[in-house]
Amino acid sequence: MTKFYRFAKAVCNGALTLWFRIEVHGVENLPAEGGYIVVANHRTYLDPVLVGIRMKRQVNFMAKAELFSNKLLGPIIKRLGAFPVSRGTGDSSAIEKAVDTVKHGDVLALFPEGTRSKTGEIMRFKSGAIVVAAQTGADIVPTAIYFENCAKFRSRVVIRYGAPIPNGALQVDIKKPRTIKAASNLVRDAVCALWEESGSKNS
Repeated sequence: MTKFYRFAKAVCNGALTLWFRIEVHGVENLPAEGGYIVVANHRTYLDPVLVGIRMKRQVNFMAKAELFSNKLLGPIIKRLGAFPVSRGTGDSSAIEKAVDTVKHGDVLALFPEGTRSKTGEIMRFKSGAIVVAAQTGADIVPTAIYFENCAKFRSRVVIRYGAPIPNGALQVDIKKPRTIKAASNLVRDAVCALWEESGSKNS
């Protein structure tokens, strides 16, 4: 974890803890070493920060290419481990960067819905996370971010990390699209279960 990342993490953790009532569950499910993929649902622009603020390791993210054009924000998110993806263009360079990140033994977080859910309901997952997992042999940690009253002041936010899904359980043959779709659905089901658990009154 770089010094800049550690500083930014502390600042964001403090600010978001003041704004929200944050609950974090399942930190013990996060591997202490080695590359793996965190797969989470996507509700707000704060999701990458929320996923990472309580993790002990630095997290790397894909971010839409337009953000890197911002003279203020671009250099900051780059130093925080984000890398650009051109959405809707089949950006192979972003996948290659993601694969390299995991193979290097680092943590990668992806939001396979591809865009923020306007209703909060979890949408269909795209295949990028499964492709990266297939090419790296990495496990996937399903993660749910649950907002009560969206992002209003002092609203409840629950971040829940599930048990890692072993790479072998995905049963992906990269040459067979149906296996990629089945693996995507498997991971989505795990995220949905965590999300529903977070929204229950007894969570």
